[in-house]
Amino acid sequence: MKKFAVVLSVMVVAGMLIVSGCAKKDEGVGGEVIKIGVIGPMNFTQGEGHWNGAVMAVDEINAEGGVKVGDKKMKIELVKGDSNEFISLTDATNAMEKLCVSDQVDFIVGGFRTEAVLAMQDIAVDNKKIFIGCGAADNELCGRVAQDYDRYKYWFRLTPFKSSFLGQTTFIHLKTVADLLKKELGIEKPKVAIVMEKQAWVEKILEAAKVVIPKMGMEVVGVWQPSQTATDVTAELSAIQSAGADIIFTVFSAAVGVTFVKQANELETPAFLFGINVEAQKDTFHEATGGMSNYVFTMSTYAKNIEVNERTKPFVDEYMKRYGAVPPYTADTYSAIKYILAPTIEQAGTLEADPIITLIEQTEYILPSGKIAYEPDHDITWGPGYQTSLGCQWQNGEFLGVWPNGWVASEGMEPVSFKGMVPIQIPPALIAKYKK
Repeated sequence: MKKFAVVLSVMVVAGMLIVSGCAKKDEGVGGEVIKIGVIGPMNFTQGEGHWNGAVMAVDEINAEGGVKVGDKKMKIELVKGDSNEFISLTDATNAMEKLCVSDQVDFIVGGFRTEAVLAMQDIAVDNKKIFIGCGAADNELCGRVAQDYDRYKYWFRLTPFKSSFLGQTTFIHLKTVADLLKKELGIEKPKVAIVMEKQAWVEKILEAAKVVIPKMGMEVVGVWQPSQTATDVTAELSAIQSAGADIIFTVFSAAVGVTFVKQANELETPAFLFGINVEAQKDTFHEATGGMSNYVFTMSTYAKNIEVNERTKPFVDEYMKRYGAVPPYTADTYSAIKYILAPTIEQAGTLEADPIITLIEQTEYILPSGKIAYEPDHDITWGPGYQTSLGCQWQNGEFLGVWPNGWVASEGMEPVSFKGMVPIQIPPALIAKYKK
C-alpha cells in the first residue's frame, strides 16, 4: 500500500506538471506562443530603445488577438537578452547563445555595437534564427550575406542603413550646411575639422571624408579620434580652434557626444557642429549638456515635429506618451516586429525561416521611418522614396527636423521634403566670427 501511495503521488505530481506545461503552451489563442528575443545593451539608452519599441509592438499585436499562423492565432512573447555589448563581447555572445539555445526563441531583433553584432550574428545564423538588426551599421554585416548566402541569409538589417550610406547622407548634410554658410556669411571655402570616435563602423566614413570633403571645395584642417567614452576633449577642441575650423564634422555613437558638445560651448568654439551624434538624438541631450545643445545638427530617424508618412506620428506620439521621449532609432524593433515579422509570418502561414526569408526579400514595407525594400545582400535601399533619415538640429532647447527640406537628389528629380521641417540656424559664435 505504501508503494502504491508513493507511485500515486508521483503520478499526481507528474500530471500536475503536464497540465501546467500545457497551460503555459496554450497562452496563444490557437495554442503556442511566438517567442521573439530582443537583444541589446539593456542598461543603456540604446538597449532601452530596443526593448521599449518591441514591447509597444507586441502590446498592439497581442491586443488584436496575436498573429495568425495557418489556421490558428498565436500571441507573441518577448525574451530580453542583455548583451552588455558596450562593456563585454563575451557577455554579448553569451546572451545570444542563451536566446537561441536555452530560451529557444523563434526570431531575434536588436543589436547595437558592430563588433558585438558580428559575433552575435554568427551564433544566430548558425542556429537558423532570423535576426533583424536594429542598431549596427557596418557594411560587413550584410556583406557576409552576399559572400555566403546559405549561411547568413537569416540576417536582415533594418536600421540604420549601412555605414557607406550614412557617410553619403552626412556629405549631403555637409553640402547643405556649407551652402548656407556661403550664402549667409560669405564663406567660400569652409574649413572642416573631422572628429570621429575610434570604432569599426566609423572607419569607412572617416576614409571617405578625407577624400570627399576636398572634392566638395572645402579644406580638411585635421582629424581627431577621441575615445567613445572620453570625458575630456579640451585638447582636441583647442587644436580645432587653432586650426580655424568653421565646421566640425562629428561622428559619435556614445557618451563622448555629450562631452564634446558641452566643452565646445564652454570654450565658445566658433564653428558649426554637425554629423552623427547619437547622444544628441535623445530628448535628455539638452539637459545632459547643461543647456548647451542649441545649434547641434545630427542625423536622426525621428523628431517630434516630423511626419515622414501616415505611420510616423502615431508611433512617435505613442512612444512619447509611454516613455516620455522621442524614440531613438534602436526603437525600430517596433517596426521589425509589427510591420515586418508579424505580417510576413501571417503571409507565410508558418514560423519556418526559409519561406519567411523569401517573402521579406520580395516585399516593400511602409514603416514609420519610411519605405524599405531589401537588396540581395539584405541591406535596405537608400534614397528618395525609400530611407534617407532626417537631419535634425537643436533649436531653443527643442530637437527639430531641418532636412530634407526641398532636397533635390539629382537633376530632374522632384524636391524631397517631409511635413514639419524648419530652417537651419547658424550658431551665433560663428556669425560673430565673420560679421566683425
